[in-house]
Order: sequence, then structure tokens, then C-alpha cells
Amino acid sequence: MTEGREFFVKFWGTRGSIACPGPTYQRYGGNTSCLEVRCDGHLLAFDAGTGVRRLGHHLAEEAANGDGIEGDLFLTHTHHDHIIGLPFFVPMFDPRNRFRLWAGHLQPKRSLHEVLSKFMAPPLFPVPPTIFAANVSYHDFLAGEILEPRPGIRLRTAPLNHPNGATGYRIDYAGKSICYVTDTEHVDGALDRSILELVEGADLMIYDSSYTDEEYPRFKGWGHSTWQEGMRLCEAAGVGRLVIFHHDPSHDDDFMDRVAEAADKARPGTLVAQEGTVLQP
Repeated sequence: MTEGREFFVKFWGTRGSIACPGPTYQRYGGNTSCLEVRCDGHLLAFDAGTGVRRLGHHLAEEAANGDGIEGDLFLTHTHHDHIIGLPFFVPMFDPRNRFRLWAGHLQPKRSLHEVLSKFMAPPLFPVPPTIFAANVSYHDFLAGEILEPRPGIRLRTAPLNHPNGATGYRIDYAGKSICYVTDTEHVDGALDRSILELVEGADLMIYDSSYTDEEYPRFKGWGHSTWQEGMRLCEAAGVGRLVIFHHDPSHDDDFMDRVAEAADKARPGTLVAQEGTVLQP
């Protein structure tokens, strides 16, 4: 990283499918997907699962005496576990704040604003997105496009293999790179060329590792992958470090401890994502 440049990712939600409270999910976390990425203070958030609620309280505390929060929120897709926390993201209710919401997986005839308006509507939810007091704008793109939310911050995107579609992201900043690749399903015996191109030479890849290779045959077609496939992609693409992510709700802390041990043995330096962990590429 260029001297003096801040670039990191913090995990606020690591779980997939459904939030898992309770004592057996304390070490790795029970909140669904949410990441915070900082590029010299610029806020980029990825996904708005239940973990975004805690991120919101953290941001509100940071900005309590300031001029407001400005940030970009990028969604991989709009399945419930990745957006369920959005109505509880406190900064969205402060008129001092400004947020840009992005999604690249939706069909051309459907917009992100339309999808979120249907999600936050009776009988599913009592109030619509117009309840947000912050300055909120909605940005649709096609997975595969290159985005530049701020000068010097470059996001490459790629379509993922998931029911109803999803988008993978690569954040390039200050000569370093973080890739966020969830939710996606691999094909047995063939590496995903789209993902390989996206993550080639990256410093850090956060990957959908819902299953083990042994479990995967029981879940074909569900739209998720394995930590071993993540390793195969990293080896083929020359990725520096793999972070295992989107933990299945049936995988408690003891299970994830075993995964962490096996993964580090197979590819030293591999990490299992834990809520609260901060990583620099």
C-alpha cells in the first residue's frame, strides 16, 4: 500500500441465509452479510444483512458531532439475508447524511428502487423507503461494468452464478485490491472464468464458502460454493489471501474452528471471517 494511504475491510456480518443468535455462534458471528471498506476515510459498505444495523450504530456514534455521513452501499443481490438490515440502518434516518445505493444484478425492467419499495411495503413492512430522511440515491448498473464512486477508487464487477443473479466486486485502491465474491455456485471440475478474471492477482479475496466439498453434492443448485473451491480459484488466479465467508447457519463455532484449522493447513494464511475482524490487503 502507498505510504500513508488507509485501506481496510471490517466484517459486520459473516453469516449466510439467516441470522443465527446464540452462544454457539459467538466467535464467528451470527449476523448476515455486511462489510465496511474504508479508502482514506471514504466509506464503502457491501450488503445490508443484519450486520448493517451494528455498522449503522457505529457510524452514528462516529458522526454524532460532525457534519454527517457520506457513503456508498453496494449490494451483491437483493435476497432477504442481504438487505434485511437496511430498514434498521440508523444513518438512513438522519437528514445530514448522503448515501448512494448500487446494484448490478437486476433485470433491465426492474430497478433497485422498485425492488426495495416492494420489500419495504405492507404486508411485509409497515413503511416504504421514503421514510429515509437521508439524501438517498439509487444506481443501477450491469454486472461487468467498471464503477468509480470516488476519484482513485475503482470497482470492477462481474456476474455471479446465483438464483436471480448476483454481482462480485473488486475494489482497487492505492495499489492494493480487495475482492468480494458471494453468493455464487461453482461448476464441478471447471473454474469460473468470470471470477478468475475479476480476482486475478488480488491481495485479498472474500469468498462464498457456505459448504465443504464433502457437503456440496447435497446442495447443488442452491447457489453457493465451498472453501476448497475458493482455494482452487486463489491458486489459479494468484490471489494473496483467501477469507472464508457466508457461513452456513448449520455451521456453529466448533464447526468453523475445524474449517479454520483445515484451511490454514491446506493454504497457510487463509482466514475464516469473524465479526469485528479488520483486515488490510
